[in-house]
Amino acid sequence: MKSIAWNSRLAYAIGLITADGSLSIDKRHITFVSKDKDLIETFKECLGIKNKISLKTSGYAKDKEKKYYVVQFGNVKLYNFLTDIGLSPNKSKSIKALLIPPVYFADFLRGIIDGDGCIDYFLHPESKRKQFRIRITSGSKYFLEWLKKILTMRLNIKGSIGNIARAYQLKYYKSDSYRIAGFIYYSPKVAYLKRKFEKAKLMNEREWRNWQTLTA
Repeated sequence: MKSIAWNSRLAYAIGLITADGSLSIDKRHITFVSKDKDLIETFKECLGIKNKISLKTSGYAKDKEKKYYVVQFGNVKLYNFLTDIGLSPNKSKSIKALLIPPVYFADFLRGIIDGDGCIDYFLHPESKRKQFRIRITSGSKYFLEWLKKILTMRLNIKGSIGNIARAYQLKYYKSDSYRIAGFIYYSPKVAYLKRKFEKAKLMNEREWRNWQTLTA
């Protein structure tokens, strides 16, 4: 990267770094990890880097067989840019609010969801009907509280934060999830992880068309 200026793809890449990336203590190197090789490729394209993709195994004993794709690169200018907006080494449990321009918040959030989020369905215990949901996991409750606050202001949705193993989870259900999907997939030209986009498309088709019309 020769120069750094906010745009949709940079905001998306920063969302990915925030979710599944790390900053080295050497104040130069940035690493991004994902189980999706195509997401690593998209990340590289967004930042215009050519670095080699490598493989590594999970650090957790029960997940030793799992393979993850990794790309690491050095860029002091981008590193400083990231620390200026609030990222830091060993950020997983300490990250709080970040300085993201409102116009690029949807792109940033899409990166967060593609990295540490989950788009799926669950069966309602009473009606037994499939209900759409979006969940975001983080080791920092403060960070999720900040996301929740921004989404409440921007989309008028509520959400809830709960504990899971070694982390916290921000959850949205039904119509609130529809609003988030319409918000982050505002254009077919944006960068995204295909498998999560395809899950989002499976929600109520009428609602999807309505939001696509509003965001066209």
